[in-house]
Amino acid sequence: MTEPNSALLLVDIQNDFCEGGSLEVPDANKVIPVVNALIRKATAARQLVIASRDWHTVDHTSFDCRGGPWPPHCIQDTEGAAFHPGMELPADAVRVSKGTGFDVDAYSAFDGTQLDSFLRRHDIRHLQVAGLALDVCVRATVLDGLECGFNIDLMAGGTRAVDPEGVDKVLEELRAAGATIR
Repeated sequence: MTEPNSALLLVDIQNDFCEGGSLEVPDANKVIPVVNALIRKATAARQLVIASRDWHTVDHTSFDCRGGPWPPHCIQDTEGAAFHPGMELPADAVRVSKGTGFDVDAYSAFDGTQLDSFLRRHDIRHLQVAGLALDVCVRATVLDGLECGFNIDLMAGGTRAVDPEGVDKVLEELRAAGATIR
């Protein structure tokens, strides 16, 4: 990351989205070495590392038992909600929790978190984004980040999709919206 005023934004690299999790993304664990390399580069460049996480209540609106599309996942203070243990997240990484209310869902790291204000306060204009899942929360985060005026590089090797067959379509959508795919 040589771009000035840059930060690394890692989206929802949590146990429930990884191998053996309640909402496992295919091949999710393969992002860990890529993400760790990105973290090392950002840390060496003294850039902010930000990690978003789903942080759901026990009876969250997105859960299928409440009529939502997903099985229960990333319930606050559970092992499933923890960041993947293989991710070398620095102790000083900024943690952003989303989807924290009972009746409101949030896919984007920008949704209801004031992340855009935080980034502006720190004069961040460029984000490198990686994480899970490409076709859900990463997609929403990239689109919202672009809408907020940030330059975004999506690090394709550091993300995986719920629907691997739809990857090309999502990448093309994000490219058309203004993201750079790396």
